[in-house]
Amino acid sequence: MSVTESAAENAPPTQQPAVAAPPARPGWRAAILRLHFYAGLLVGPFLLIAAISGGLYAAAPTVERFVYADQIVAATDGPARPLSEQVAAAQATRPDLPVAAVRTGDGAGRTTRVLFDDPALTAEGRQLAVYVDPASGRVQGALPVYGSAEALPIRFWIDRLHVDLHLGSVGRFYSELAASWLWVVALGGLYLWWRHRRGNPKRMLAYPRGQKGRGGRMSRHAAMGTWLLVGLVFFSATGLTWSKYAGENIGQLRAELGWVKPTLSTSLTPGGGHTDGGEHADHQMSAAKPAVPPEVAAQTRARNIAVLDRAVAAAAERGVDGAVQVSIPTDPSVAITVAQTRQPWRMGIDSATIDPSTGGVVTVLPFASWPLLAKATEMLINTHMGWQFGLLNQIALVAFAALLVVVIVRGYLMWWQRRPKRGGLPRPPARGAIRKVEPSHAIPAILGIAFLGWFLPVFGVSLLAFVALDLAIGVAKRGGANLRNRL
Repeated sequence: MSVTESAAENAPPTQQPAVAAPPARPGWRAAILRLHFYAGLLVGPFLLIAAISGGLYAAAPTVERFVYADQIVAATDGPARPLSEQVAAAQATRPDLPVAAVRTGDGAGRTTRVLFDDPALTAEGRQLAVYVDPASGRVQGALPVYGSAEALPIRFWIDRLHVDLHLGSVGRFYSELAASWLWVVALGGLYLWWRHRRGNPKRMLAYPRGQKGRGGRMSRHAAMGTWLLVGLVFFSATGLTWSKYAGENIGQLRAELGWVKPTLSTSLTPGGGHTDGGEHADHQMSAAKPAVPPEVAAQTRARNIAVLDRAVAAAAERGVDGAVQVSIPTDPSVAITVAQTRQPWRMGIDSATIDPSTGGVVTVLPFASWPLLAKATEMLINTHMGWQFGLLNQIALVAFAALLVVVIVRGYLMWWQRRPKRGGLPRPPARGAIRKVEPSHAIPAILGIAFLGWFLPVFGVSLLAFVALDLAIGVAKRGGANLRNRL
């Protein structure tokens, strides 16, 4: 072997030029950032109204106790008169209306509510409550009431604002749109903040008081959003149960999974199909049967009023005690229903049916017998409405609503502060991000979003509208750029 050959053999290998690694895909961050931007910008006004009206609704029961104290608080002390006498006193003030139920006072010194079906209020789902001092039997006034929580006029007005902006069925789209997007905005913001803070929970929850500039504003907005995350998802999920379109799908799913309240049979005839569907069940059931002759209805009502005290006592012996609402059916084949009313810290309501001819208990439906998930659903909904934990529940909801308003307003301020120095609207994050996501990730995600769009129709339609708007803006911008290039 020659020296040349030996040197060549022992020489270090020639280093090949390094091959550049393919650029990493940006993943979901850019796509979620754009979705969070558009959802927050376009749905923000609806969320703002829902937050403000929800906070007002939570505070309304306390306000009503002062505003309507003349009706709610009994004027005298002493043992209560028989319920039949109290009903008679209420009937004397409104002989033109049929009495439908009696609601006993929810504590010492509280009036009895005698509920009447008033055609002027039926269209709104309300009844007229005549307030009777249980000790003296004197009437202290009358007010329209709504729902099982007996919402008085102030709370009813706020409730309609929260639900449909006082626009009826058209306005219900607003609340469903807000509830459908609330969880999307919340979880999208959490993902972006998690990426920014590299998954450090301590840094995500820290409130940067001293940090200035746009970074400080973003950090404070994101930190407060993280504090509220559980509540945001909770209010979105429970709020959707009352919505029109998603609510129907959720109701069907709850029924199939056994998450609904069991029905209480109110029929006094063997094999009868009457069930207690709520405080207005008597009206709803009568529509499915031949109408009861007026004279029979009047006789049945008078008989049931005469045995009210006996029915309440019989139910109390079986555990259905405290403040209760007692139905006064007009069909002789329907039993009297005695059901506990929603009270702070009462974990569920028990109910029973009473045979008015014998005064005996026919059936009892204790809350303890409900399926576990039905119990959880009931308590979560009551918490959403501010009933479950009394004043503490109301304070927590008002504080939550106030913080949510701050988060929304700060989000808009951040958007406005991004506007160009030369004027114009702030620019959204770059488009086209979804095309850069790994197909193995993008396809399942798109299929999942399509399913959500079917299950939550208002979310699906509005998402398509966002995409169409975004595409239209992109086409318009490209067309304008091409025109400028030609000129």
